[in-house]
Amino acid sequence: MLVVEGWVPPYVGRQAIDEFHRHPYVGIYVTGEPFEEGDPYIGFRNLADFTVARLVQMGAPAESLHAVPAPLVGKDRTYSMAFTLKQRLEADGVSTAKINVISTGPHSRRSRLLYRRAFGPQSQVGIMGITDNEFDPDHWWRTSTGVRTVVGETIAYLYARFVFRPPAS
Repeated sequence: MLVVEGWVPPYVGRQAIDEFHRHPYVGIYVTGEPFEEGDPYIGFRNLADFTVARLVQMGAPAESLHAVPAPLVGKDRTYSMAFTLKQRLEADGVSTAKINVISTGPHSRRSRLLYRRAFGPQSQVGIMGITDNEFDPDHWWRTSTGVRTVVGETIAYLYARFVFRPPAS
């Protein structure tokens, strides 16, 4: 199955749709957390539903899209969304043997790590890291956005790799 992290920008959604049409996926599952009070997305309670609507508007087949909203958590959001997705798939009787996650740039490495932890060794987790168009990935140090993103994601990955422990189920 194809998994899209709901927070990704629209250009990543377009690439997710293209990927879905190129390969025999059983569906597109979109993760996301609830919107906080005052977010400007009137009519949507969470990022998963909002991103599904955006993907439909971009031409994705509505019958293949599945919103999987996660609870609002203060930390470890990516893991929480991955774990919520696993629970939903198991409850629906959908195989978790192979998933392919779409994310952006430097965040992709952390997403893969945390999805692997959430799904466990019995699942094959692939990652499609779509190039972040906010900065040149080959010269990321030349912009403040590139520096903030790469340095921040490096620190977050190290935290996820060496400090993070999944909550007891």
